[in-house]
Amino acid sequence: MNKCILVIEDSKAFRSFLEREFSRLGFDVVTATSLEETIEIFEFQQDFFCVVSDYCLPDAPFGEAIDLAISKQQRVIVITGNFDKDIRASFIEKQILDYILKDSVSSIKYAVKLVERLLKNQHHHALIVDDSSAIRQYIAGLLEHQYIKTTQASDGQDGLDKLTLHSDISFIITDHNMPIKDGISMIKTIRSNTANDTTPILGLSGSDDPTLTAQFLKAGANDFLNKPFNQEEFYCRVHQTLNLKESAQELYNLANQDPLTGLWNRRYLFDNARCTSDDSIAMMDIDFFKKVNDTYGHDGGDAVLIAVAEALKESLADSTVVRFGGEEFCVYDQGDSDSFYTALEIARQKIETLTVHHNGQSISVTISIGVSNLGDQLDNKILAADKLLYQSKENGRNQISC
Repeated sequence: MNKCILVIEDSKAFRSFLEREFSRLGFDVVTATSLEETIEIFEFQQDFFCVVSDYCLPDAPFGEAIDLAISKQQRVIVITGNFDKDIRASFIEKQILDYILKDSVSSIKYAVKLVERLLKNQHHHALIVDDSSAIRQYIAGLLEHQYIKTTQASDGQDGLDKLTLHSDISFIITDHNMPIKDGISMIKTIRSNTANDTTPILGLSGSDDPTLTAQFLKAGANDFLNKPFNQEEFYCRVHQTLNLKESAQELYNLANQDPLTGLWNRRYLFDNARCTSDDSIAMMDIDFFKKVNDTYGHDGGDAVLIAVAEALKESLADSTVVRFGGEEFCVYDQGDSDSFYTALEIARQKIETLTVHHNGQSISVTISIGVSNLGDQLDNKILAADKLLYQSKENGRNQISC
């Protein structure tokens, strides 16, 4: 992704504010104060993440700089000091990203939030379900213009199939009246699958049935929009949907992730592990960790915990790695027990050779591991693995007992 933004603004105060805020987001910011400077910039650079441009410039009072940016295939955010319905409509038809009234600092802050939204959009994948190829292509064009990846499906059943094929789909936009399987039926099927229970869904329909909105929402959709829709409202609905999804994910992570290491915590393990007799649990403990804290301080201990967590995530990528508490970790695996043991041994060796650099000092640690697949209850597996962990410690540490 190109990390450069072009700001076209003759007001020094607004220009400086935007330059500062976009720099804070990690962008290199190129600025212009006139159409003449904009033409010069486009002569040697046209690869911008987006262009933020004032409508009225000293040598371009009628949006000429915006038209130039659009002609260069740029994504453009228009900021203007005067609201004009006709001008706004004309630029929205040209598929600008947004049209923002420059009447206060809070309005300009909205432009910054929009760029933040575009950055996050690159991590989203939309499934578009509609039996009209033209409508699918139109919606896909709108979303891709906002840096959102898209996949298309021609009906509800095709949508379910595509959802299975693409595990990274993060939200769904669907019509209702479609052959084979309609949109509401598809939503009900999606909501019956816990794996997709939180995937946000925006319903669309050109029907004049006044009950359709309620039908969509009761089936599990998060929002509804009538067709034909206003492009600006469509973007607002999509942004709101994604903002809510991300806020919910942040709250979920706060409740289920260890803030120091980024690993899942024991709450997540007990809420999500569905143990069977074939599943394995490994309990592991950093050897002599109290000595690490006593020698290098708790910040040194934190550095060790972070490094060990990274090594475990790398070596046990197919398993669920959990910070169980303190210096103790738990790993839940649903695969072949022999392969799991091999991965644990790789992790043990990786940590044995690990050097953690902290405040000019080098810290080395080892781990002891106990692994069990006895029984079909999570508590019983953890208890059995914990006993084997202490067996590893009693036998000299830095080893696996099973």
